[in-house]
Amino acid sequence: MKVVLVSAVALVDVDGRVLIAQRPEGKSMAGLWEFPGGKVEPGETPEAALIRELHEELGINTWESCLAPLTFASHSYESFHLLMPLYICRKWEGTVVPREGQTIKWAHVRELSKYPMPAADLPLIPILRDWL
Repeated sequence: MKVVLVSAVALVDVDGRVLIAQRPEGKSMAGLWEFPGGKVEPGETPEAALIRELHEELGINTWESCLAPLTFASHSYESFHLLMPLYICRKWEGTVVPREGQTIKWAHVRELSKYPMPAADLPLIPILRDWL
């Protein structure tokens, strides 16, 4: 089974809310909510992938020193196995603006379980709740 490395981040605002994004129509798992991030390209570190993805998807800039590793997900889907480190980020430059047709929402961590998420993301919620 192919292993896919995806890097994700819990952006935490000054009110302690976490940013989630809804996958747009036409993508796999459309309609589900997830933490921002994306595939790690060949030769790229997970941190560099997040910095790139945050700029491309949300129009913000951050730095590797602002990405704190928290935990990871390891989950088998039907056609691939997902390995996804989850980082915490509280500092970035710019205003979060969805650039790829996705809907975004700032949610308190205790509310995250109300949003339908991909199976790999679900075990991350209690860890994030304990940390925040």
